Amino acid sequence: MKIRRAETADIPQIHNLLKQVCIVHHNGRPDLFKYGERKYTDEQLAVIIADDSKPVFVAADDDNKVMGYVFCIFEQHTDSNVLTDIKTLYIDDLCVDENLRGMHIGKQLYDFAVSYAKSSGCYNLTLNVWSCNKKAMKFYESCGLKPQKIHLETIF
Repeated sequence: MKIRRAETADIPQIHNLLKQVCIVHHNGRPDLFKYGERKYTDEQLAVIIADDSKPVFVAADDDNKVMGYVFCIFEQHTDSNVLTDIKTLYIDDLCVDENLRGMHIGKQLYDFAVSYAKSSGCYNLTLNVWSCNKKAMKFYESCGLKPQKIHLETIF
């Protein structure tokens, strides 16, 4: 397995993984997430993949089959009245093919993102996880992540 920058040729395989994530979210929060929809169009994915401020990395096998991905976004609050201007690598999405889970691919993608953040001069790495996604929460906690803030809601 190798971890590399995503390419436009990976888009169909990335869509399959994005659909898996959508189903997990739909199962947890059907009031918020539509069933089986695509998060991005092909055109949107192509723009994201080409954007160095939003690097996407894939874990691919020897046949170049995408086994998982991590979508990242660099964040920095310059000219903020209250926030320091630290550079953060935000993980927008991390997914491993449901048929390949348990093989530590997600941990390797996460560790790659941590190394990438450090080598890019980031102060920290952050992400959000839906509280209904208990498996993801357990995974991120096992990686050493701690809550930074809590997003609350009330439904009417």
